[in-house]
Amino acid sequence: MKAQSLPPLPDVVLEPIVKLALQEDLGVAGDVTTDALIDPETQGRWVLRARKAGVVAGLDAATLAAWMIDSSIQFAVAAGDGSRVKAGDTIVEIEGSAHSVLIAERTMLNFIGRLSGIATLTRQYVDAVDGMGVIIACTRKTTPGLRALEKRAVRLGGGGAHRYGLDDAMLIKDNHIAAAGSVARALERARAAAAHLTCIEIEVDSLDQLKQALPLLPSAVLLDNFSLADLRAAVKLAKGQTLLEASGGVTIDNVSAVAETGVDVISIGALTHSAPALDVGLDAL
Repeated sequence: MKAQSLPPLPDVVLEPIVKLALQEDLGVAGDVTTDALIDPETQGRWVLRARKAGVVAGLDAATLAAWMIDSSIQFAVAAGDGSRVKAGDTIVEIEGSAHSVLIAERTMLNFIGRLSGIATLTRQYVDAVDGMGVIIACTRKTTPGLRALEKRAVRLGGGGAHRYGLDDAMLIKDNHIAAAGSVARALERARAAAAHLTCIEIEVDSLDQLKQALPLLPSAVLLDNFSLADLRAAVKLAKGQTLLEASGGVTIDNVSAVAETGVDVISIGALTHSAPALDVGLDAL
């Protein structure tokens, strides 16, 4: 399957994240081990390889981390972001100052391992529903400060990004409904306040709430922790009037069964909050 290609994040988004990661690692004294052991004039070559199969993500953050330490470090990318790799495959070869590369090494590997893990898990879910016409989407259950990177990793794995924050779409959840007083009142207030391009989605936890929501024509309805039988009933009730999103309790073992109900989107918080890091390693040549 062809790699899912995306441009790197803009520097204005990426730089503060990478700078914070480097500051966290370097502290106030810098890399005292590398400073003590490595002559700044020493040059070297390294290869970064996958130790397990997966989907690559995070190269934009990793290379920027290195260049923030030393802009002369050179990269030869063999498997770019979105590429599928096997255990032992080369992701990138690196050449430059040994002192600089060793300082940046852990931050680089942290970005690639974490983000490739998200892309890899996403791809597993996407492959499980291949051809079924459903979108696999992440949620806002992301690592604080890393949302832009983690949602990009989901996209590199073939998934959908959902909303990025509280400001790019309205999602009326159960506590909003409780505070507003009813499904109808919540949707009416949302419609009155929304700009003409603002998507309005409402979360419902029963078929009865779905029946209340449909006449008010929300952009989408999130079916929260519905059984498979209720998901099928919801699809019949909606009759294509609105986009239906299934969420809650979805695993790699049941995702295809959820897709078979006919929902349009399946959102899975685990894509970002529980993805295991892809094992990658940097070795000297």
